[in-house]
Order: sequence, then C-alpha cells, then structure tokens
Amino acid sequence: MIRLHVIDRGNRGAYTDALDQHFVLRKQIYMDEQGWRALRAVDGRERDRFDTDDSVYLLALDPHGQVAGGTRLLPSLGPTLLSEVFPHLADARGFTRAPEIWEWTRFFVAPRFREDGRLSRVAGIVATGMIEHCLARGIPRLNAVGETYWVPKVSELGWRPRPLGLPLAHDGLSICAFTVEMTQAALSTTRAVYGVEGSSLHRPEAERAARPRHAPHPDLAARLAGAPGQRPITLDRDSA
Repeated sequence: MIRLHVIDRGNRGAYTDALDQHFVLRKQIYMDEQGWRALRAVDGRERDRFDTDDSVYLLALDPHGQVAGGTRLLPSLGPTLLSEVFPHLADARGFTRAPEIWEWTRFFVAPRFREDGRLSRVAGIVATGMIEHCLARGIPRLNAVGETYWVPKVSELGWRPRPLGLPLAHDGLSICAFTVEMTQAALSTTRAVYGVEGSSLHRPEAERAARPRHAPHPDLAARLAGAPGQRPITLDRDSA
C-alpha cells in the first residue's frame, strides 16, 4: 500500500535512497518533460537553492520503497521561491510570513503511477497526506507559486485559494502566486474527489502495533526482494 512519508532533518538519514529517486524524478519531469529553463541539474538530479536542511519532503512510497509521487514544503520565514525569485507576483499587500505558514512547491506523480483518463490516486494520496500533515502540525495555510490553472483546480478541492496578485507570463507560461487553506473541510473534499479512504500518512507506530509479532519488517522484506534497485526512469507528462 502506498503511504505518504514526512521527511525532515530529523529522519532524513533513513530516506537516502527515496530522496535520491525523488531528485532524479524532478530532473526528468521539470527539466526534460516540461522544459523549465531556469533549473539546473548535477549528475542527472535536479536540486535548487531551496533544498536545505529546513525543507520538508512529503514522498509517497510503495511497499518496495519506490517513489510514486511527492511534494516539498518550505518554511516561509526562510528563503522561498516566492520571497527570493517571484516577490513581484504578490501585489502591494504582500504575503504572510510566519512560523505557522509554509510554502508548497514541486508537486509531482511518477509516470508509472499515472492513470490515463482519470484522476491519479497517487496525486490524491500526496494531496490528502499533505493536508493531514498540515493539520497535525498546526499549519493553517500554504503559500504557492504555480501555473495559473492550479487556482481553479485546488478550488474544486475545497482549498479556498486566494490570489496574491495578477498572473504574469513567464517562460511561455501563465504563473501566479496564491495561498491555500489547510482545513478539515479541505481534507474531506479532497478525499472524496480522489476516492481516498482513511489516512494517507505513514504512521510507523501504528503499523508496528498492527504487525504480527513474528512478521518480518517490511523494509527487510523489500531488501530481500531486491526491489529498491528497480527505479522507474522513463517519464511522460506530469499530471495530477
């Protein structure tokens, strides 16, 4: 079963392989597929100046440790895409920076988990898990910079987007800055839209309690099967 794992500075050492897969996927999706010219890659991996110890990565992992999708959250009090690169997307009112406000970036679904002609279940897992994480951490709102089509898209999910300024043309795309609300109502609506039942978050304590006493740990079973080395590399267009 695919679960969304919250990766921060405290547990990053346990997710070295998953994070590496995610940087490879980011390069393939954002640079090779979507042609984002401002990005740079090193050794086939896309990182930017906002990939720091303060970054929180939400990665959807299958039982074999393969990255199915994910997104990134940045603390708004530190350097962010909105504050450092696109402050002009916010009008004279500016945007809120506070300990409880974070920035949402780099949402993706790996190609092997995309579903033609229907909403991607993995996208639903990432979206609902992100809301769950925000509710648990007392994060009421996220800032974002993205293509303008995201505003009506997340509005249908009940995230109550609020534009921070007018959209602008950038690299042939229409982009804008906006905020979204992380609420219990948004979680319920998003679960209903994507058909996600129950929690999407990986909860190791609950899973250990439910595991039979003599069952092998799933990480050990995955290593014995040799699955973590089989990474999907061929990518088509990202979709949610």
